Amino acid sequence: MTTVIVLAALLSGAYMIAILEAWTRSGRLRPAAPLFAAMALLGRESIVPRKSDRIFFEVAPVLLLVAAVLAAAVLPLTPTLVIANLATGALFVNAAFAYVLVALIMAGWGPNGAYAMIGGWRFLGQLIGYSMLIVMPITAVVMRAESLVTTAIVVSQAGVWNIVYQPLGFVLFFIAAMALAFLPPFDLPLAAGELAGGVQAEYAGWRLAVLRLARTVLIVAVAQATTVFYLGGWLGPILPPWAWSAVKTLLVAAAMLGIGRCLPRMREADFLAWCWKLGIPLALLNIFIVGVLVLVLP
Repeated sequence: MTTVIVLAALLSGAYMIAILEAWTRSGRLRPAAPLFAAMALLGRESIVPRKSDRIFFEVAPVLLLVAAVLAAAVLPLTPTLVIANLATGALFVNAAFAYVLVALIMAGWGPNGAYAMIGGWRFLGQLIGYSMLIVMPITAVVMRAESLVTTAIVVSQAGVWNIVYQPLGFVLFFIAAMALAFLPPFDLPLAAGELAGGVQAEYAGWRLAVLRLARTVLIVAVAQATTVFYLGGWLGPILPPWAWSAVKTLLVAAAMLGIGRCLPRMREADFLAWCWKLGIPLALLNIFIVGVLVLVLP
Protein backbone atom coordinates (compact mmCIF):
# COMPACT_ATOMS: atom_id res chain seq x y z
CA MET A 1 0.00 0.00 0.00
CA THR A 2 2.87 2.37 0.84
CA THR A 3 4.38 1.81 -2.60
CA VAL A 4 1.08 2.65 -4.32
CA ILE A 5 0.63 5.84 -2.29
CA VAL A 6 4.21 7.02 -2.93
CA LEU A 7 3.98 6.30 -6.67
CA ALA A 8 0.62 8.12 -6.84
CA ALA A 9 2.17 11.09 -5.04
CA LEU A 10 5.12 10.99 -7.45
CA LEU A 11 2.85 11.05 -10.51
CA SER A 12 0.73 13.83 -8.99
CA GLY A 13 3.88 15.84 -8.34
CA ALA A 14 5.06 15.23 -11.90
CA TYR A 15 1.74 16.55 -13.23
CA MET A 16 2.04 19.69 -11.08
CA ILE A 17 5.63 20.20 -12.27
CA ALA A 18 4.50 19.89 -15.90
CA ILE A 19 1.92 22.64 -15.28
CA LEU A 20 4.56 24.86 -13.63
CA GLU A 21 7.08 24.26 -16.42
CA ALA A 22 4.53 25.15 -19.10
CA TRP A 23 3.59 28.25 -17.10
CA THR A 24 7.20 29.48 -16.84
CA ARG A 25 7.67 28.85 -20.58
CA SER A 26 4.47 30.36 -21.99
CA GLY A 27 3.33 32.70 -19.20
CA ARG A 28 -0.14 31.11 -19.20
CA LEU A 29 -1.48 28.84 -16.45
CA ARG A 30 -3.29 25.91 -18.12
CA PRO A 31 -3.99 23.05 -15.66
CA ALA A 32 -5.19 20.66 -18.39
CA ALA A 33 -2.29 21.30 -20.79
CA PRO A 34 -0.10 18.32 -19.68
CA LEU A 35 -3.07 15.96 -20.09
CA PHE A 36 -3.82 17.19 -23.63
CA ALA A 37 -0.10 17.09 -24.53
CA ALA A 38 0.18 13.49 -23.31
CA MET A 39 -2.93 12.45 -25.26
CA ALA A 40 -1.52 14.11 -28.39
CA LEU A 41 1.79 12.27 -28.06
CA LEU A 42 0.11 8.92 -27.42
CA GLY A 43 -2.03 9.43 -30.52
CA ARG A 44 0.93 9.99 -32.83
CA GLU A 45 2.98 7.36 -34.62
CA SER A 46 6.16 6.40 -32.74
CA ILE A 47 8.77 6.37 -35.49
CA VAL A 48 12.00 4.36 -35.11
CA PRO A 49 15.08 5.73 -36.96
CA ARG A 50 16.26 3.44 -39.79
CA LYS A 51 19.82 2.76 -38.56
CA SER A 52 19.29 3.05 -34.84
CA ASP A 53 20.74 0.90 -32.07
CA ARG A 54 17.37 -0.59 -31.18
CA ILE A 55 18.28 -1.73 -27.65
CA PHE A 56 19.72 1.62 -26.59
CA PHE A 57 16.87 3.48 -28.30
CA GLU A 58 14.14 1.47 -26.57
CA VAL A 59 15.74 1.16 -23.12
CA ALA A 60 16.86 4.79 -22.60
CA PRO A 61 13.44 6.38 -21.75
CA VAL A 62 12.52 3.50 -19.42
CA LEU A 63 15.92 3.56 -17.69
CA LEU A 64 15.62 7.32 -17.04
CA LEU A 65 12.18 6.76 -15.49
CA VAL A 66 13.42 3.86 -13.36
CA ALA A 67 16.41 5.88 -12.09
CA ALA A 68 14.15 8.74 -10.99
CA VAL A 69 11.64 6.40 -9.29
CA LEU A 70 14.42 4.48 -7.49
CA ALA A 71 15.84 7.73 -6.09
CA ALA A 72 12.38 8.78 -4.88
CA ALA A 73 11.81 5.34 -3.34
CA VAL A 74 14.18 6.04 -0.43
CA LEU A 75 13.07 9.65 0.15
CA PRO A 76 10.42 9.81 2.91
CA LEU A 77 7.16 11.80 2.67
CA THR A 78 6.40 11.13 6.36
CA PRO A 79 8.22 9.13 9.09
CA THR A 80 6.51 5.96 7.85
CA LEU A 81 5.59 6.81 4.24
CA VAL A 82 8.72 5.67 2.39
CA ILE A 83 9.02 2.69 0.06
CA ALA A 84 12.43 1.55 1.36
CA ASN A 85 14.00 3.08 4.47
CA LEU A 86 17.47 1.75 3.67
CA ALA A 87 20.40 1.94 6.07
CA THR A 88 22.38 3.41 3.13
CA GLY A 89 19.57 5.65 1.84
CA ALA A 90 21.63 8.79 1.15
CA LEU A 91 24.21 6.71 -0.73
CA PHE A 92 21.45 4.96 -2.68
CA VAL A 93 20.02 8.31 -3.85
CA ASN A 94 23.38 9.24 -5.35
CA ALA A 95 23.73 5.80 -6.96
CA ALA A 96 20.27 6.02 -8.54
CA PHE A 97 20.98 9.49 -9.92
CA ALA A 98 24.16 8.13 -11.56
CA TYR A 99 21.98 6.13 -13.98
CA VAL A 100 20.60 9.38 -15.41
CA LEU A 101 23.89 9.70 -17.30
CA VAL A 102 23.63 6.13 -18.62
CA ALA A 103 20.08 6.76 -19.84
CA LEU A 104 20.97 10.02 -21.61
CA ILE A 105 24.07 8.58 -23.27
CA MET A 106 21.91 5.70 -24.55
CA ALA A 107 19.23 8.16 -25.72
CA GLY A 108 21.91 10.13 -27.55
CA TRP A 109 23.69 7.14 -29.10
CA GLY A 110 20.69 4.93 -29.85
CA PRO A 111 18.96 6.92 -32.64
CA ASN A 112 22.23 7.31 -34.61
CA GLY A 113 21.51 11.00 -35.13
CA ALA A 114 23.91 13.94 -34.88
CA TYR A 115 21.78 16.21 -32.71
CA ALA A 116 20.89 13.47 -30.23
CA MET A 117 24.51 12.32 -29.96
CA ILE A 118 25.77 15.85 -29.30
CA GLY A 119 23.11 16.25 -26.60
CA GLY A 120 24.19 13.02 -24.91
CA TRP A 121 27.88 13.92 -24.86
CA ARG A 122 27.05 17.38 -23.56
CA PHE A 123 25.35 15.78 -20.57
CA LEU A 124 28.49 13.72 -19.95
CA GLY A 125 30.41 17.01 -19.73
CA GLN A 126 27.86 18.34 -17.25
CA LEU A 127 28.09 15.18 -15.13
CA ILE A 128 31.86 15.51 -14.75
CA GLY A 129 31.16 18.98 -13.41
CA TYR A 130 28.21 18.44 -11.05
CA SER A 131 28.80 14.89 -9.77
CA MET A 132 31.14 15.91 -6.93
CA LEU A 133 28.76 18.74 -6.00
CA ILE A 134 26.07 16.12 -5.40
CA VAL A 135 28.26 13.80 -3.33
CA MET A 136 30.16 16.31 -1.17
CA PRO A 137 27.16 18.31 0.16
CA ILE A 138 25.39 15.00 0.94
CA THR A 139 28.52 13.99 2.87
CA ALA A 140 28.19 17.07 5.06
CA VAL A 141 24.47 16.37 5.60
CA VAL A 142 25.29 12.80 6.68
CA MET A 143 28.03 14.07 9.02
CA ARG A 144 25.49 16.12 10.95
CA ALA A 145 22.90 13.33 11.07
CA GLU A 146 25.58 10.70 11.82
CA SER A 147 23.52 8.36 9.65
CA LEU A 148 22.87 7.52 6.00
CA VAL A 149 19.20 6.79 6.72
CA THR A 150 17.07 9.47 5.07
CA THR A 151 14.46 9.53 7.87
CA ALA A 152 17.27 10.06 10.40
CA ILE A 153 18.58 12.95 8.26
CA VAL A 154 15.17 14.64 8.50
CA VAL A 155 14.96 14.04 12.28
CA SER A 156 18.44 15.57 12.72
CA GLN A 157 16.97 18.87 11.44
CA ALA A 158 14.30 19.07 14.18
CA GLY A 159 16.14 22.00 15.82
CA VAL A 160 17.63 23.79 12.81
CA TRP A 161 17.13 22.95 9.16
CA ASN A 162 20.26 22.26 7.15
CA ILE A 163 19.55 25.22 4.88
CA VAL A 164 20.45 27.37 7.93
CA TYR A 165 23.08 25.02 9.42
CA GLN A 166 25.01 24.62 6.16
CA PRO A 167 23.77 27.22 3.62
CA LEU A 168 26.86 26.82 1.43
CA GLY A 169 26.13 23.12 0.96
CA PHE A 170 22.51 23.92 0.10
CA VAL A 171 23.50 26.37 -2.65
CA LEU A 172 25.98 23.91 -4.18
CA PHE A 173 23.52 21.00 -4.03
CA PHE A 174 20.71 23.15 -5.48
CA ILE A 175 22.84 24.13 -8.50
CA ALA A 176 24.05 20.56 -9.02
CA ALA A 177 20.47 19.26 -8.78
CA MET A 178 19.40 21.65 -11.56
CA ALA A 179 22.26 20.36 -13.74
CA LEU A 180 21.32 16.75 -12.92
CA ALA A 181 17.75 17.36 -14.12
CA PHE A 182 19.13 19.34 -17.11
CA LEU A 183 16.99 22.32 -16.25
CA PRO A 184 17.82 25.78 -17.64
CA PRO A 185 20.47 27.21 -17.67
CA PHE A 186 21.97 23.67 -17.81
CA ASP A 187 19.65 22.35 -20.54
CA LEU A 188 22.34 21.88 -23.19
CA PRO A 189 21.43 18.17 -23.64
CA LEU A 190 18.05 19.39 -25.00
CA ALA A 191 18.87 22.88 -26.35
CA ALA A 192 15.56 23.26 -28.17
CA GLY A 193 16.63 26.25 -30.26
CA GLU A 194 19.98 24.75 -31.20
CA LEU A 195 19.77 20.93 -31.33
CA ALA A 196 16.05 20.58 -32.13
CA GLY A 197 15.50 18.76 -28.83
CA GLY A 198 18.93 17.10 -28.45
CA VAL A 199 18.52 13.70 -26.82
CA GLN A 200 14.76 13.91 -27.47
CA ALA A 201 15.13 14.89 -31.14
CA GLU A 202 14.62 11.41 -32.64
CA TYR A 203 11.86 10.26 -30.30
CA ALA A 204 8.16 10.54 -31.14
CA GLY A 205 4.80 9.21 -30.02
CA TRP A 206 4.59 7.09 -26.87
CA ARG A 207 8.39 6.82 -26.59
CA LEU A 208 8.68 10.63 -26.38
CA ALA A 209 5.82 10.66 -23.85
CA VAL A 210 7.74 8.21 -21.61
CA LEU A 211 10.95 10.26 -21.98
CA ARG A 212 9.20 13.50 -21.00
CA LEU A 213 7.43 11.78 -18.10
CA ALA A 214 10.79 10.43 -16.90
CA ARG A 215 12.38 13.89 -16.96
CA THR A 216 9.45 15.40 -15.04
CA VAL A 217 9.61 12.62 -12.42
CA LEU A 218 13.37 13.28 -12.20
CA ILE A 219 12.65 16.95 -11.40
CA VAL A 220 10.29 15.82 -8.61
CA ALA A 221 12.96 13.45 -7.26
CA VAL A 222 15.73 16.08 -7.12
CA ALA A 223 13.33 18.59 -5.52
CA GLN A 224 12.29 15.98 -2.95
CA ALA A 225 15.95 15.16 -2.25
CA THR A 226 16.61 18.88 -1.63
CA THR A 227 13.63 18.95 0.75
CA VAL A 228 14.81 15.90 2.70
CA PHE A 229 18.45 16.93 2.92
CA TYR A 230 18.07 20.67 3.58
CA LEU A 231 14.47 21.76 4.30
CA GLY A 232 13.48 19.46 7.13
CA GLY A 233 11.46 17.02 5.04
CA TRP A 234 8.04 16.54 6.64
CA LEU A 235 8.83 18.81 9.66
CA GLY A 236 6.53 21.80 10.17
CA PRO A 237 3.63 23.09 12.33
CA ILE A 238 -0.14 22.66 11.91
CA LEU A 239 -0.20 20.86 8.56
CA PRO A 240 0.14 17.04 8.43
CA PRO A 241 3.64 15.73 7.60
CA TRP A 242 2.79 14.62 4.04
CA ALA A 243 1.45 18.10 3.26
CA TRP A 244 4.70 19.75 4.38
CA SER A 245 6.71 17.37 2.18
CA ALA A 246 4.45 18.12 -0.80
CA VAL A 247 4.51 21.91 -0.32
CA LYS A 248 8.28 22.07 0.14
CA THR A 249 8.95 19.81 -2.86
CA LEU A 250 6.71 21.89 -5.15
CA LEU A 251 8.28 25.15 -3.92
CA VAL A 252 11.80 23.83 -4.57
CA ALA A 253 10.79 22.66 -8.05
CA ALA A 254 9.12 26.01 -8.77
CA ALA A 255 12.27 27.82 -7.64
CA MET A 256 14.42 25.66 -9.93
CA LEU A 257 12.14 26.31 -12.90
CA GLY A 258 11.77 30.03 -12.18
CA ILE A 259 15.45 30.80 -11.51
CA GLY A 260 16.60 28.83 -14.53
CA ARG A 261 14.44 30.84 -16.92
CA CYS A 262 16.10 34.09 -15.75
CA LEU A 263 19.67 32.96 -16.48
CA PRO A 264 21.53 32.58 -19.80
CA ARG A 265 22.36 29.04 -20.94
CA MET A 266 25.82 27.92 -19.70
CA ARG A 267 28.22 25.98 -21.93
CA GLU A 268 29.26 22.60 -20.50
CA ALA A 269 32.96 23.61 -20.63
CA ASP A 270 32.30 26.77 -18.59
CA PHE A 271 30.17 24.80 -16.13
CA LEU A 272 32.90 22.18 -15.78
CA ALA A 273 35.54 24.86 -15.09
CA TRP A 274 33.30 26.60 -12.56
CA CYS A 275 32.60 23.36 -10.70
CA TRP A 276 36.21 22.18 -10.43
CA LYS A 277 37.89 25.54 -9.80
CA LEU A 278 35.32 27.04 -7.42
CA GLY A 279 32.56 24.55 -6.59
CA ILE A 280 34.69 21.70 -5.22
CA PRO A 281 36.87 23.96 -3.01
CA LEU A 282 33.67 25.49 -1.60
CA ALA A 283 32.23 22.01 -1.01
CA LEU A 284 35.41 21.05 0.90
CA LEU A 285 35.10 24.26 2.93
CA ASN A 286 31.47 23.34 3.71
CA ILE A 287 32.53 19.90 4.96
CA PHE A 288 35.20 21.50 7.17
CA ILE A 289 32.75 24.04 8.63
CA VAL A 290 30.12 21.36 9.33
CA GLY A 291 32.79 19.15 10.93
CA VAL A 292 33.78 21.97 13.28
CA LEU A 293 30.13 22.75 14.10
CA VAL A 294 29.40 19.09 14.85
CA LEU A 295 32.34 19.03 17.30
CA VAL A 296 31.59 22.40 18.92
CA LEU A 297 27.76 22.19 18.87
CA PRO A 298 26.90 18.47 19.07
